[in-house]
Amino acid sequence: MDNRTTPRPRFPAQRHAERWTFLVEAARDLHTTGAVAPSGTALAHALTEPLRSRTGGPLNVLEVGAGTGAVTRALIPQLPRGSRLDIVEANPRFAERIRHLVDGHPDMVGRAGHVSVHETFVEDLDTDARYDVIVSGLPLTNFAPQQVERIMSRYLELLHPGGVLTYFAYLGTRRARALTAARAEARRHAAVDQVMASYQRRYAIGRWTVWANLPPAHAWHLQRPIAAADRVHQPLPDGARR
Repeated sequence: MDNRTTPRPRFPAQRHAERWTFLVEAARDLHTTGAVAPSGTALAHALTEPLRSRTGGPLNVLEVGAGTGAVTRALIPQLPRGSRLDIVEANPRFAERIRHLVDGHPDMVGRAGHVSVHETFVEDLDTDARYDVIVSGLPLTNFAPQQVERIMSRYLELLHPGGVLTYFAYLGTRRARALTAARAEARRHAAVDQVMASYQRRYAIGRWTVWANLPPAHAWHLQRPIAAADRVHQPLPDGARR
């Protein structure tokens, strides 16, 4: 485990506007926004590590739950020439902001058509593409366990064998909800933790603690095995548990 350090952000005015937009959307619906601040530079750096560690040509990359674009901004400069980036964002206001970010990003000059924004849920994404890297910004601990199973199964389905999924989990959320939330909410959160733990045991290849984030978070890297015989998780039937 290590902590990631990154250069200071190059877009201070954008990041200020980003935080404000994120706060407004969190006030509208904290359940699906998942936090009161966008991912910090250090967390974005940890989540995009697989792009820096892969060499040898273009990549197919999927970002899910892009929010205001904190991680998108870190992803774009790291895309090898000829790469494809699909961005999934269900919130229409966030999706529109991402389109403006992509259109105005200096690293996108001469690369029109290589980045697409999909205003939908990843479970409903209509694509035949398979991805080398998936970066998830979804607040999984806010969802029902069955929904988390469907999302994680979809991620593995969308990955090439050997492809990597990165996502984050805030530190201390289970304990905080156990102390402050209703009993049913605490049980839901614990059930989601069990679902995620099963994926981590089977697929995790690394975890980093990012203290320089608000709040601090773990950045997880999961890899779909290369073996052709591997079977990815299938969503559980309603009411079932592993």
